[in-house]
Amino acid sequence: MNAEPRLAVSLPIPPDLEACLETGEWAERQGFDGLWLADIGSLDAVTLAAALACRTSTVRIGLGVVPAYTRTPALLAASVTTLSQLAPGRIVMGLGASSHAMIEGWHGMAFEKPLTRVKETAITLRRMLAGEQVAFEGETLRTAGFRMSPPLKGDVPIYIAALRPKMLEMAGEVGDGVVINMQPLSAMPRMLKHIAIGAERAGKRLSDLEIVCRHSVCVTDDPAAARENFRKRFAPYFATPVYNKFLAWCGFPEVAATIAEGWREKNREKTAGAFSDDLIDQLAIIGDAEKCRADIRAFVQAGVTTPVINPVNATGGEVRGTLEAFVPANFGR
Repeated sequence: MNAEPRLAVSLPIPPDLEACLETGEWAERQGFDGLWLADIGSLDAVTLAAALACRTSTVRIGLGVVPAYTRTPALLAASVTTLSQLAPGRIVMGLGASSHAMIEGWHGMAFEKPLTRVKETAITLRRMLAGEQVAFEGETLRTAGFRMSPPLKGDVPIYIAALRPKMLEMAGEVGDGVVINMQPLSAMPRMLKHIAIGAERAGKRLSDLEIVCRHSVCVTDDPAAARENFRKRFAPYFATPVYNKFLAWCGFPEVAATIAEGWREKNREKTAGAFSDDLIDQLAIIGDAEKCRADIRAFVQAGVTTPVINPVNATGGEVRGTLEAFVPANFGR
C-alpha cells in the first residue's frame, strides 16, 4: 500500500446543520484528518465551514468543492480569508465547474467554457490571496482594483475538481491538489496519467499533489437495498451531461447512452434500469465493514491519498455505522 491515507468525512449529511456540526466534532475526536464540504444546495458550504471552524480545533476543513460560477473571485477571496482567521492553517479551497443541472438549472447561469472558468478563477483567486491588487481580463472573468485587507492568515491551498482529460490536466497544472469523484477503480490509472501531464507542465510531480476522492459508501448487511437506494438517487446525477460523458469515458458508453435516452424520454425506469448491480458496485462502495475498507484500500493503492467517506445509505441509521467503519483506528492506521 502507498503512504497512509488521510481519512476524511464528507458533509453535509442529513438532517440539518446541528447534525453536521455534531458529526464534525465526532470526526475530530475519532482522529479523522478532514471534513470535506460539498456545495450541493442543502447547506451552504462556506457558511458550514465557518460554523465547523468554530466547533473544531485541529481537523482540516476542505471546501470540496465550490462551483466557480456562483461566487466571484473577490467574494471567494473574502470568504477564504475570513475562514483562515477562524481556523488558521486548516482551510483548503476547492473549486470545480459543477454541472449543467446546478449552474443552468438552479442558478439560471450559462454553463459556458467550464475549463476556462475554473482555471481563471483559480489563477485570480491565488493572486488575491497573495495580497496583490489584481487586474485581470480573461475569457470568462474580469476584475480590477481588488486588494485583500486584512491579509490571509496562513497558507490556503487551492484544489481543483476534475473528471476528464483536459480538466484533469489543468487541475494538475494549476492546483495544489485534485478532487475526483464517482470514478470506478479501473479509471484511476487514466485519471492519474492526465493529472501527471498537467503537473509536469508546471514543473511538479504527481507525488507533489494530494489526490482527494469522495467515495459513496454504505456499510450495510442489506446490499440489495443499498444498491436500489443508489440507483434512485444517482440516476439523475449521471443523466447530466458532465457525468454522463464521464461515465462513457470511464468505459461505459452504452450505459451512458441509455441513461441519457431514458432521461430525455422522461422514462425514469429506463434511466434507473441502466444501473446494473455490477455497475453500482464499481461506482459505489457497498457491503459489510471489512469489504468496504478493502475497497477503499484498493483506491489508496491505486493513488488516492485522501479518501473522503460520503455515507450513501439505505436507511438513516446506517450513516454513523458507515463512518465508524472508517475511524482511523478501525481502518488499521
